[in-house]
Amino acid sequence: MQNLAIVDLGSNSVRLAVNELRDDGTYREVNRIKADSRLSESMGPEKILQPKAMGRTIAALRSFRPYYEHLPQLIVRGIATAAVRQAHNRADFLRQVKDATNIDLEVLSGDQEAYYDYLGAVNRLKVKDCLLLDTGGASCELVHVKDGKDANLISVPFGAVNLSEQFHLDDVVDAVDLFSAQVFLRERLRDIWWLNDAKNLPLVLLGGANRTLARMNRQQQKILHVENIHGYRLTTDQVFRTFQRLLEVPLRERKRISGLEPERADIILGGMLPLVTLLQMLDSDRVVFSESGVREGIISEYLRQR
Repeated sequence: MQNLAIVDLGSNSVRLAVNELRDDGTYREVNRIKADSRLSESMGPEKILQPKAMGRTIAALRSFRPYYEHLPQLIVRGIATAAVRQAHNRADFLRQVKDATNIDLEVLSGDQEAYYDYLGAVNRLKVKDCLLLDTGGASCELVHVKDGKDANLISVPFGAVNLSEQFHLDDVVDAVDLFSAQVFLRERLRDIWWLNDAKNLPLVLLGGANRTLARMNRQQQKILHVENIHGYRLTTDQVFRTFQRLLEVPLRERKRISGLEPERADIILGGMLPLVTLLQMLDSDRVVFSESGVREGIISEYLRQR
C-alpha cells in the first residue's frame, strides 16, 4: 500500500488530500485539509502574484506538512492551477515554494486541469451527456461530455476572484457593473463554438463557488449533512433565486447567510455569474454537483498507469 498526498494550489484556496492506494487498485481518502489563501488577489491585468498572497499561500503549504510527512511509502504531488499558470512571476514563486516546503509544484495547463476534472467527475457520477463547469478563483474549466467521453474542453481565464475585482461585485452591486460583467462573459463564451452542442444539457458543477451554492441551498432546505453535496441537484430556477437573493443584500448581510463562508462572501457573485450566464445561454433546466474533480482525476490516472 502507498500513500499519495496531493497538494492542490488553487487561485482562492489550497487543499491537501491524503489517500491510501491499495494493491487492488482502489483508494481511500484518509485526510482532507483546506486553507483559504486567495493567491490570485490583486494580480491585476499585469498578472503579478503579490507578496502578501504568496506569503499566505506558502504558510498554508507549510501547515499541511504534519498531516503527511510521517506516512510510509509516501508520494507527494503538488499541482498549481490558474493563478500560477497566468502569473508572470511564477518562476520566482515556484522557487520560493520549493525552498520553503521542498514541494516541486507542477503547473497544470488549462487543458490538463479540464481533463482531470472530467476524469474525476465522470468516474464518480456516471453521467453520459452534460456540460461540466469548474469555477475557480481565476479560471473556469468547461468540458462537453458526450456519451461519457470528453468531446471538447477548454479553460478560460476568468473566475470568482478576478471577475469580482474587475467588475466590483464584492459589496453592493451597481446595475452598470453587473451588466458589464454579463456582456463580458457572454462575448467570451460565444467564442466557444462547441458550446452550442451542449444546449439543453444538465450542468455538472465543481469548484468552490459552486460548492457554496450547494451548501446554501441544502441549509435553506434543512437537509442533514450539508457538506455531502455529491449528486445533489438544483433546478435552474433555484439557482437564479439564490443569485437574486445574494444580489439584493450588501456584503455585511451576505456574510450572515447560512451555508456561505464569510471569507467567500465578497467573491460569491463573481463565482456564480459564469454559471448563471451559461444556464441562460444553453437553456439548461438543472445542475448536478460533483465533489470529485482534479484531485480524483489525478488519482484515477495514477492508479491506471501503476
